[in-house]
Parts: sequence; structure tokens; C-alpha cells
Amino acid sequence: MIVDFDAELWRWDARRSDSWVFVSVPSEASEEIRERHHGPRRGFGSVRVRATIGGSTWTTSIFPDSARGCYVLPVKRAVRTAEDLEVGDVATVSLELIDVDGV
Repeated sequence: MIVDFDAELWRWDARRSDSWVFVSVPSEASEEIRERHHGPRRGFGSVRVRATIGGSTWTTSIFPDSARGCYVLPVKRAVRTAEDLEVGDVATVSLELIDVDGV
């Protein structure tokens, strides 16, 4: 399963000093991921993905965010630097889910 979307980068308020930056997976796509994910249950309800923004591709996990009602993708500093992205910018994201039906 591959999900493509545009999303604004935002900083996690609870850990501002650690500079954790995320994008939110759209609600409809998040619901489909919840329905189709059948891989091993991982910490914090995370789901393994291969993420791409621009020319950067990396393997990570998305995490459910109950406050936003969707999954969130951490965007590490190396990717933000390589793609010249800052908090508030909109990125085009492609997620390939690793542990879902049909994969």
C-alpha cells in the first residue's frame, strides 16, 4: 500500500527542545492504514513505513496521534536539511506501508 499526500511540517509542542518535527497523514488515509495493517504490534502502536520526500527516502515508523485522530510521520533533520524544509513548509510525501494486506 502506498499513500501520497501533501502536508505541513509541524513541531511537537511537548518536546520543543528536542526539535521533533512531523507531518500528519490525512485522516482518510490513516483510517485505511488502521484497517489494513496486520503486521506485528510495535511500540506506541507504530506502523513501519518507507517514506519519501523529494529525493530523500528512509525507513521509519508512523505513530497514531489521538489528539489529531491520525498517524504522524517524524521527519528527521537530515531529510529536512537535504530537502530545504522548515516547520510550516508543505512537503509532498509518499509512504509505502511495509506490513499490510496485499504486500
